Amino acid sequence: MGLVSAKEMLEKARDGKYAVGQFNINNLEWTKSILATAQELNAPVILGVSEGAGKYMTGFKTVAAMVKAMIEEMKITVPVALHLDHGTYEGCYKCIEAGFSSIMFDGSHFPIEENIAKTTELVGVCKKMGLSLEAEVGAIGGEEDGVIGRGECADPEECKKIADLGVTMLAAGIGNIHGKYPADWPGLSFDTLEAVKAKVGDMPLVLHGGTGIPTDQIKKAISLGVAKINVNTECQLAFAAATRKYIEEGKDLAGKGFDPRKLLAPGSQAIKDTVKEKMEIFGCIDKA
Repeated sequence: MGLVSAKEMLEKARDGKYAVGQFNINNLEWTKSILATAQELNAPVILGVSEGAGKYMTGFKTVAAMVKAMIEEMKITVPVALHLDHGTYEGCYKCIEAGFSSIMFDGSHFPIEENIAKTTELVGVCKKMGLSLEAEVGAIGGEEDGVIGRGECADPEECKKIADLGVTMLAAGIGNIHGKYPADWPGLSFDTLEAVKAKVGDMPLVLHGGTGIPTDQIKKAISLGVAKINVNTECQLAFAAATRKYIEEGKDLAGKGFDPRKLLAPGSQAIKDTVKEKMEIFGCIDKA
């Protein structure tokens, strides 16, 4: 199976009261680990690519070619969407051209009128090409490749305006942030989530900043209409910790322990373990 739009998998998740995980990729090891885990658990999956990660991997065309080839070579049969995460207006068009199957236009930092105008244009392009489109209202806190948000709660009326344009899914800020959560974080605003859900109806909702949100809050968010949850930092932390342990134990100095296939193996396994743990919480195992 090649790449698919995220539309069908998210509608199924919404109706089935579970969430599909978006796991951001940074290189071949990340991609391989996430795809292998999704296949093993028979779970649909979304591979997220930030503009910074795309640049690091030499460009969106490289990313799309790698992912498509790996799906074929690894004989992946579960649904896989390749999704631009927090895309600029220009970045969206680059990913469409490169062969991504899903994009996110992050117009949350624009005035609502400009966000609506640009989103409307992209809705038309994506519908014509069979791609899924995510929009955002209310900036997500923390930093994502230079886009800094304070962790705002979205205005439900603005959410309705964007949802009515025909996007596939909507990321509404409900106090969530990217990266590690501070000790004094007050938690997700379920009042905001319920108010947004009441305005946007059946629209699948997206929760960014999935790292560090307590499991009970994640499950409550899913029960209130969240169908896609983004995870990035947690996989990075797990990869770094496992790689650090391997080197601190001197394993890179023993025999051919310096071989990158051996050096990166513990980190790759740590990503797999993290993805599995998240998929269990999200309830998407055996939902492919």
